[in-house]
Amino acid sequence: MSPKAKKVFYCTQCGNETPKWQGQCSACGAWNTIVEQPEAVTRKSAGPRRAAAGGLARSRPQPIGEVETTDELRFETGLGELDRVLGGGAVKGSLVLVGGAPGIGKSTLMLQICDSLCRFANVLYVSGEESQRQIKLRAERLKVRGEGLYLLSETNLEDVMEAVQELKPDVLIVDSIQTMYNGDTTSTPGSVGQVKECTMALMQLAKGQGVTVFVIGHINKEGSLAGPKVLEHMVDCVLYFEGEEHMSHRILRAAKNRFGATNEIGVFDMGDHGLTEVPNPSEALLSGRPQDTPGTCVTCVMEGARPVLAEIQALVVPSAYGNARRTSNGFDYNRAVLLLAVLEKRGGLMINSCDAYLNVIGGLWVGEPAADLAAVIALASSFRDKCVPGDLAAVGEVGLTGELRSVNSLSQRLSEVRRLGFTKCLIPAQNHGKIAAPEGLQLIKVRNIREALAAIL
Repeated sequence: MSPKAKKVFYCTQCGNETPKWQGQCSACGAWNTIVEQPEAVTRKSAGPRRAAAGGLARSRPQPIGEVETTDELRFETGLGELDRVLGGGAVKGSLVLVGGAPGIGKSTLMLQICDSLCRFANVLYVSGEESQRQIKLRAERLKVRGEGLYLLSETNLEDVMEAVQELKPDVLIVDSIQTMYNGDTTSTPGSVGQVKECTMALMQLAKGQGVTVFVIGHINKEGSLAGPKVLEHMVDCVLYFEGEEHMSHRILRAAKNRFGATNEIGVFDMGDHGLTEVPNPSEALLSGRPQDTPGTCVTCVMEGARPVLAEIQALVVPSAYGNARRTSNGFDYNRAVLLLAVLEKRGGLMINSCDAYLNVIGGLWVGEPAADLAAVIALASSFRDKCVPGDLAAVGEVGLTGELRSVNSLSQRLSEVRRLGFTKCLIPAQNHGKIAAPEGLQLIKVRNIREALAAIL
């Protein structure tokens, strides 16, 4: 008599297992994220599973003095913006997860780097969503040469591992992880159990044989990677490919990187022949900026080690309803509401009865407090219907008492502001250390938002 198969419940956010269903996950606290996944009654022996996972030999304890600390072996992918986000290039034996919305260009990005990688390495491109003919047609459109590039249309992970053992590629690209399934797990492809098992097998392959693995993952409606949250902890790098649906600009952002800095971004432009690098994102994001128009101000934010100029636009209009409406795009909503309250209390603008809309141009997400001053100026400019000088930028954090606080990397920000042709910059009066203004840039130092508004509006 065969044993009865038991059911296991998983949290889709953190991957925590529970013996029964519950409304809230006890590990991460998320609601309505517990799903039921069947678990196989018996497991195959460890030998076949270890072989299928890439032949990872059993590790032995090693004294810390004998552990080598040489630099990891990096290689360039052929796209400078991708190399920047990865920290200088891809690392041999690493597992990189690339996530993004459907149609954003993840497969195009991976296929384009094959053109450069195939010049010194063998690349195996595994697709569970497209046929080999479809991939070949897309490669011809992107002008990707075929020397050293091998295509495989397969969803069975065991068959993929067999192909890896036969071909022994240097780089493996899996598109996508949600389409792969492991026969040892009885759940359906794309489920929590399958995603965890397949990612674990690919991780063992990368670490055991030194194969660099790029894995494409889809994101759900909440904007996070589909599958358990533990998936992001298993990989070495997590890259998010973002962009507005009706805009050509694409932003590649590093959310996690064990071999480099996080929060680095790479900017691309999507065209008819694939992705084109944008080496000067500040100029691209400011293109088409309106002149002599109220409600716009430019700031400089740090994306990793790169200063980027961003245009913040605001629209403040009298509310037609009892409760004023607040909307933000590319700017933290709670931060925008906080700045509106400070602007009314400390700035003296009766803005509580007006609808306020805040938008960051170009699909860029501004998350650091250094953009507070530019957002306040844009809101006040729209409320008073007065234009901000076109050659002025603003950098500074706004406190609840209306004071302006200093920001980090101010010298780099000012250099980027001057390089883009701005002649004036509004900064906090109190800074850490002496700030030398670049030649041709006038620094306007203010202590609070009242002084800032009085200086330019």
